[in-house]
Parts: sequence; structure tokens; C-alpha cells
Amino acid sequence: MAGRAARFADLATAGVNRLSLGLQSFDDDALAFLGRAHSAREGLAALDAAQRHFGRVSFDLIYALPGDTEERWSAALDRALELGTEHLSLYQLTIEPGTRFSTMVARHEFEPLDADRAAALFEITQERTAAVHMPAYEISNHARPRAESRHNLTYWRYGSYVGIGPGAHGRRSGLSTVRHRKPENYLAAVARNGHGLAEEEPLSPREAAHEALVMGLRLAEGIDPVALARRLDVERLVDEAAVTRMIGHSLVERRGAMLATTPTGRLLLDSILAEIAA
Repeated sequence: MAGRAARFADLATAGVNRLSLGLQSFDDDALAFLGRAHSAREGLAALDAAQRHFGRVSFDLIYALPGDTEERWSAALDRALELGTEHLSLYQLTIEPGTRFSTMVARHEFEPLDADRAAALFEITQERTAAVHMPAYEISNHARPRAESRHNLTYWRYGSYVGIGPGAHGRRSGLSTVRHRKPENYLAAVARNGHGLAEEEPLSPREAAHEALVMGLRLAEGIDPVALARRLDVERLVDEAAVTRMIGHSLVERRGAMLATTPTGRLLLDSILAEIAA
């Protein structure tokens, strides 16, 4: 504990003013399932140390684990909201192809939570966080007014950013960059080439437009499709006929120049993107 506090103090002295912790669960069995090395007690101790050294602290939790119930997640959410941070990242467990979880599902080692139950947990999350003035400003991120992560907003608003360190991705000057994933390969590349780049490829306007749409519609504020299309030098970002259909189904809405998903639409974001992408 003393060592952790000392490291946090050093970071604060160096000028770091915001810290995000991957607590991920308050339950040791859930942490073991997720493959995390820390215990719930250690995570809470780290959070306590962080809050003593930084004015702005965030942490993340993962829900919709196998067997999750509304009662269990509500209790975890209550505890999270009592811990006094201004920002929370609350992610649903997703089973991505090629991951350890997808292998476990294929071997019938566990059954993912069904879509209806996961949707109910998502709706509880939106209701409870909004009630304490920490609404979702992005599909999985919640903050009090003016406590949003400006760093992450750069991604979602499709600004330029530099990827630094092993495995980091970047977007700058129309280029997609990727650093070597393994630390040893990254360090060897830096020693050999003066940088850790594994890939640097130009993004076509169409690719950039698709990324901007995918990222921007995650935000509660939505996107300005006309301004984005102009910035990315494409004729149009969205299919207006499809947008009109989605508005008719109350899945997206227009607010002046902005196009955004509705609360119901956020549950179906992938399907909406497939429909409206130009």
C-alpha cells in the first residue's frame, strides 16, 4: 500500500492531474473470471490512494457477466456511485472473436448473458447514473457536468491523436499508425529505428468517414454529419433516406445540425450504423 501511494504521489508531482483505474468488479470471483490479478480489496485500496493524490479520479466496472442479475448489478452500481468519483466507465462484457472468452464459449465453459437481460442491465445503468447527475455522455462513460474525459472525447469526435507506447494506435495527418504490441518488440524497434512503429498506412476518405461515424454516434451529443463530411472530404457521411427511416422508428433524432441516437437506439447501435452509413 505504501509503495502504491508513493507511486501515485510521484505521478501527481510530475503533473498528472487525472487517474483512471481498472477496478472492473467489487467481487473476487468475477475478477478471477475476468482474468485479473488484483483482488477487490486491493482495487479499493488503490482507489482510496488515488483519491488522496489526484483531484480527478475515474474507475471502470464490467457488467453483464454470466449469471448477472438486476439485483447484483444494482448493488454494485450503488457501491460505485457512493465512492465519490466524478467519472465512471461502465462496460458490458462483450465476447469478441479470437479472445479467450470466445474460446471458452465455444467449449461451453460458460454461457454469455442473453441480450434481453443485458439490455435490462444497460437500462438500469442509464437510469441510476442519470438520477445522480452522472449521465452517459458516451455509450459506456458517465460523468458529472464538466468532468467528461477530454482525452477520450478527442477519439470520439475524431480528432488527431498520437499513439505512444506498446500496442498504441494513432490517427494523424490522414495516417493510421500502430506501435508494436509486445513491449520487448517495441523497445527493440525503438533501439533499431528510433521509433516503435509497426504500421503506418494512409486512411482513405471513405475509411476515415466510417471511423468518424462509428466513433461519433457513441456520443450522446452525436455528430454534425455535414461538417464531418466536409472535414473528411467525402460527399456525405450518412444515407439520408436511412436516417429518415431510423427517425421514424425513434432510434435516431436530429437536434439542429446534430444527428444522435436515442436512448433506445443506443441499444441497437451496431445495427443503426450498418443502416445509415453512406
